[in-house]
Amino acid sequence: MEYIFTLKYQLADAGGDLQAVVEQLGEHGCDDALVGSGLPGRIALEFTREADSAEAAVRSALDDVRRAVPGATLIEVTPDLVGLTDVAALVGVSRQNMRKLMLSHPSTFPLPVHDGSTSIWHLADILAWLQARGGYALTAGLVEVALVALEVNVAKEGLRLSSPNPSVAR
Repeated sequence: MEYIFTLKYQLADAGGDLQAVVEQLGEHGCDDALVGSGLPGRIALEFTREADSAEAAVRSALDDVRRAVPGATLIEVTPDLVGLTDVAALVGVSRQNMRKLMLSHPSTFPLPVHDGSTSIWHLADILAWLQARGGYALTAGLVEVALVALEVNVAKEGLRLSSPNPSVAR
């Protein structure tokens, strides 16, 4: 099966040769990723990877990037943290429909990770809720990738918090 996900990294050398990094990625098995750079020293790799499971796809991509760019620090795996607009686009409904679902089911709709003027949820939580309700055409790949992204991001944060200096990402 084909899985689509993004890995975002902070590079050790913010002013380094981005073309050399892209070449290293290609040499180490990341030729199935589109590479983007917006902020200096950061890259995003959007993978379309064939694998038996989402976990195998994401883990193999993480291993490939680690070999290609050993000094890079993982920022996040996506899709994971999302707003209602993001969920609506992924599920194929309007933002207003997602907001209506949230407001009309306050006791069962997943709690946000951050609640404020812009609330943020784990995509896996909302997809599981939508699956339980039925009537939504959710692809198995999206549901699997969202769950793996959540697991990797939570594990990464757990490692960061258990380090001697938790303000420093590892």
